[in-house]
Amino acid sequence: MSGYGWWVFWIVLIGVAAAVLHFKFPRGSKGRRRLKWSFWGLLILSVSAFLHYTLPQHDIIRVTDTYNRITTIGSNWLFYAAPDVGTAETGETRDVRFIEAVRPNGKVIVYRNEDTGWVWPPYFKYDSSNLQAESSNVKSTSAAPEWAVMTHYGWRLPFLSIYPNAISIKAVAGPDVRIIPWVNIVVLTALAILLFTAWRILAQFRERSIDPLLEDIDEASDAAVERASGFMSRILGWFRSWGSSSRR
Repeated sequence: MSGYGWWVFWIVLIGVAAAVLHFKFPRGSKGRRRLKWSFWGLLILSVSAFLHYTLPQHDIIRVTDTYNRITTIGSNWLFYAAPDVGTAETGETRDVRFIEAVRPNGKVIVYRNEDTGWVWPPYFKYDSSNLQAESSNVKSTSAAPEWAVMTHYGWRLPFLSIYPNAISIKAVAGPDVRIIPWVNIVVLTALAILLFTAWRILAQFRERSIDPLLEDIDEASDAAVERASGFMSRILGWFRSWGSSSRR
């Protein structure tokens, strides 16, 4: 299963767990309300983390070094891309390109530089070698800094040896340049419109189809209860009439 397949797996698992536990709490109970808010909270947190990891981010950086390193891919394999074509890989080790940089505030950041290919996320990156050369070309020192915008996705988690994957680099005039994340704006806007449209469709479907059906079921249930009550009343009356006859 690919790294992003696990994201889908966890979201589906949360939904299945919520559906199973749904029947253990009666409607309107505190347990059911807590379960409902816990489910939505976990779902929103998972989707937000997925989007934050996947969507492109932009860092103003000064490149200090570029190199290749034989890296052991262990339990953190989830956060690495597939090996590049022609890249050496033996067992759990892989030759990975890295880019070291410094932010304007002096904090360091390390990026990996791997192809994404046609798999998720859909960056269709096949130019890791070119990006490594471009990054080497803008290397500079603190005495004579050259600033660039590094576009990447992913997170940097040192305790898990996880690195964001560099997508592109572009030289800029200085560290104060303003970057507008147009891709993120377009994707999030489209996603919001899609979710709102789906919500309206489901709301209309429920209003036009499900609610009338539930009302019909309730009416039929009430009518069945009334008929059963009338039948039982007649049966009890018949038994009472026999009791009265026997006393006479």
